[in-house]
Amino acid sequence: MDTESQLTRLGLFDARVPRYTSYPTAPHFGTSFGQARYIDWIGQIPPGSAISLYVHVPFCRRLCWFCACRTQGTSSDAPVIAYVETLRAELALLRRHLPAGVRLARLHWGGGTPTLLQPDMIRWLTDAIFETTPLAEGAEFSVEIDPSEIDAARLDALAAAGMNRASIGVQDFDPEIQQTIGRLQSYDLTRAAAEMIRDRGVHSLNADILFGLPHQDPARIADSVQKLLSLSPDRVALYGYAHVPWMSRRQQMIPSDAMPTPQERLRLFEVARQLFLWDGYAEIGIDHFARPEDGLAVAQREGRLRRNFQGYTDDVAPVLLGLGASSISRFPQGYAQNAAATGAYTKAIRAGQLAVHRGHAFQGEDLLRARIIEALMCDFRVAQKELEDSFGLSPAGFAALMRPVADRFEGMVRLGPEALEITREGQPLTRMVARMFDAYDLSKAGHSGAI
Repeated sequence: MDTESQLTRLGLFDARVPRYTSYPTAPHFGTSFGQARYIDWIGQIPPGSAISLYVHVPFCRRLCWFCACRTQGTSSDAPVIAYVETLRAELALLRRHLPAGVRLARLHWGGGTPTLLQPDMIRWLTDAIFETTPLAEGAEFSVEIDPSEIDAARLDALAAAGMNRASIGVQDFDPEIQQTIGRLQSYDLTRAAAEMIRDRGVHSLNADILFGLPHQDPARIADSVQKLLSLSPDRVALYGYAHVPWMSRRQQMIPSDAMPTPQERLRLFEVARQLFLWDGYAEIGIDHFARPEDGLAVAQREGRLRRNFQGYTDDVAPVLLGLGASSISRFPQGYAQNAAATGAYTKAIRAGQLAVHRGHAFQGEDLLRARIIEALMCDFRVAQKELEDSFGLSPAGFAALMRPVADRFEGMVRLGPEALEITREGQPLTRMVARMFDAYDLSKAGHSGAI
């Protein structure tokens, strides 16, 4: 039975499930989480260890209608300057609690539009970051770049600060689709941005493209993918557009009757997937593709692929600190999230307090279930021996936990004494398989469609 028939049989075309960039997912973080616990977790970072840092810049010059991220518009630099000063103040607070000798294995700027920062702002922020914790040898510094909001001076400042990976958003090159989703961005503009990035010695280039957009059909997505391939990105995220107008007001600008059906979305993904594979990219998890020499592909081959809030990663640092409004930090003990609203975040920092607002301390079977879900999302396979070695799960316990999933997805999942594996035909169902191991109530979380 093919995937489409199986989805129809199981009634899963309209299923809504998390993307599982964390477990438990962010809607289950509690507001009773206190600043004292966050400070304690920071203090438990081993001295001299390598960590990761994510910096969130929520501002955009234009608010794309398709985007459901935590962003806000601005027509001037004044709020951006004030926000950078708040980030610097947050870093000064962190310095009080970070153990000695902590270094950065990864630094990522996301948004929003981090390239709204002018060259002076880039230098102010990077100086404050590296004063708090310098880059480790071989560290990766990546920045999300909007081709419509970048120039030579800003790229020069980022390259001088050590940026060695850039990520550009494409979404789709079709003019009608761009008009419908509120993001006009020509192929020529995108190509020019990619060339400027590479001219500065930044040879690692990521790109995002979406399937499931309004008016998208196989011919249109094939044309967009082929144009993207002409830019030779090192890795690509092929995300499914999440149409959630009840959660993101700006998506109400997009006509729902122009959206492809779940069955059509599945075919759009397959068209794009085949083009990436034919061009020599390795398939990474459920929605990423990478050149065979890229770090993601290497990590997948070596069994080191992981999942975090940016999607798939080869980052193995045990701690990720989130800086800025709405940012989430990950520790071995759990998650901590800053206040989502920029005003509330700024008020806390200006009062001399860290802005953590909610979080979750791991308990019960959280870590076991988190690892099962991550293994399925990354490798389409969860091994009995790993769960026994790491969590003490017996062979009988493994079989009892896996059997209902194998029965539910018969033909799409294989269960043996050593592992549960998702078949190639079943891989589009991976998020739904992972959902079977989620012990939290997802009925009111408002997640996006599974396909």
